[in-house]
Amino acid sequence: MVAWKELFTTDIGLLSVFTIGFIIVMAAYLLRFALRHMADEEREHPTGK
Repeated sequence: MVAWKELFTTDIGLLSVFTIGFIIVMAAYLLRFALRHMADEEREHPTGK
């Protein structure tokens, strides 16, 4: 329980939470970006199957 309190009440704990959240959001954005561009390329250049 002490770890949770330290995570959400200290400066370094909050910085860690924000960093983890930012990395998760960035990964989701990059995944969506890549999937969208792969779909666009597939529409423009079909493989012929």
